[in-house]
Amino acid sequence: MATTLRAQLPADLPLMTDGDSEFADFGPVAPPSQPRPSRFDDSGALTIVAGDGQPAGNVSWHWTHWGPTAASRCPNIGIWLRPGYRGRGIGAEAQAELARLLFAHTATNRVEASTEVDNVAEQRALERAGFTREGRVRGSMWRAGAHRDSYLYSILRAEATTG
Repeated sequence: MATTLRAQLPADLPLMTDGDSEFADFGPVAPPSQPRPSRFDDSGALTIVAGDGQPAGNVSWHWTHWGPTAASRCPNIGIWLRPGYRGRGIGAEAQAELARLLFAHTATNRVEASTEVDNVAEQRALERAGFTREGRVRGSMWRAGAHRDSYLYSILRAEATTG
């Protein structure tokens, strides 16, 4: 598969709607009016371009901390795919590529992702992308009017460069 990542364009935004996935009901969220930046040292997003040349979805990241210093920072990534592109391996490819880009352009040692315990498709995609399930995070995600448990996944720099 020839999945690539690129900066978001204004024309991508109408295609990136979350309302058609059972795992995307996070409550009222204003749709973006501008493409999100793709700076790796800050929060950002990239468009996933499928092998057919069409925008298939997006990957995004925000930075979190496990300790008080910059050396403990790591990006937490997320993904959303348009319905016609789900179940084709694009998600695993895009998340693996985003992790490679984050390792190549930052000093982070860890990239992490989380997904609801019921989202088996995303769990499989993360594992195919080289991520390891670390454990259950109780009541961590608000969706559809309730807090839900998630699984936390990560990939370390040494795993991404040797795997």
